[in-house]
Formats: sequence, structure tokens, C-alpha cells
Amino acid sequence: MAISVPSTRQSMIDVLKTSGTYLSLHTADPTTTGGSEVSGGSPAYGRKQTTWTSGTTGTLSGTEVTFDCPAATVTHVGLWSAASGGTFIAGQALSSSIVLGAQGQVKITPSGLQT
Repeated sequence: MAISVPSTRQSMIDVLKTSGTYLSLHTADPTTTGGSEVSGGSPAYGRKQTTWTSGTTGTLSGTEVTFDCPAATVTHVGLWSAASGGTFIAGQALSSSIVLGAQGQVKITPSGLQT
């Protein structure tokens, strides 16, 4: 069911803003556990913190983050409560996979929409 009241949609999406601010990269669907998270590399991969900005009609925008990433095919991004360990909040497939044949950087600008 679509939520017709804009302020209700915004309240629902804002739960993500207070639940998690750390993004992760994944080489497969992280399912409900945050599995398949990228690791390794030099400089080493690590989760990155975004700063969320609320919209008014069910939108959420995050600041761009840049990950150091080893050679990998990145297919998903995840949301966590902490830079390491923590609680896995959600995962989302990227619109297209990012293929790195060697160590490089991946830039992600997160956003959310509650309908």
C-alpha cells in the first residue's frame, strides 16, 4: 500500500537516518545479515559514514562517500549502525555492478524514497 500522506512517508524514511549512517559495499546480495561485504586491499576497504538530509515528501539524501576497494565486482550497498560490527540495517542492489580489475575507488551517493 502506498502511503498518501507526505509527512507520514517522511517519518517512515527518517527511521533510516536515525538507525544507520555507515555504508558498506558487497559483492553479492547481503540478505538480512550484511554478508558478502568487501574486504582487503591496500589502502584497506572500510565502511564509510554518510550524513543524511531529510526531504519533506518521503525522501532521504546522503552525502557522497568514497571507498578504497580491492579488485572486485560490487553489486550491492549496505547500511550499518557502526563503522565495524554493529547492526546491519538494510541492503540495496546497485543500478549496475561496479567492476574493478585492480585496487581503486568507488563513490556512492545514497538516497532513499518511501512511497
